[in-house]
Amino acid sequence: MRKPELASAIAEKVGLSKEQANTVLNAVLDEIAGALNRKDNVTLVGFGTFLPRHRGARTGKNPQTGEPVKIRASNTVAFKPGKALRDSIS
Repeated sequence: MRKPELASAIAEKVGLSKEQANTVLNAVLDEIAGALNRKDNVTLVGFGTFLPRHRGARTGKNPQTGEPVKIRASNTVAFKPGKALRDSIS
């Protein structure tokens, strides 16, 4: 499912127009991204938790040549699914 399809499903379920549902979805995603940018966790009870993670610098290996490659430190996002989400998929 892509973002427009998700907005459409929200619109049908809640009784909003597609434009309104898209606006709400964008606002939610912006708030999640903003919180992660501030290094805050975002917990949606029953769904899961988004966590900002820092990956330290490390040495990797070029798969074609086998030579060592320096990989810079970076920030990323991890997602830990909640129990209700894990149970609904099983």
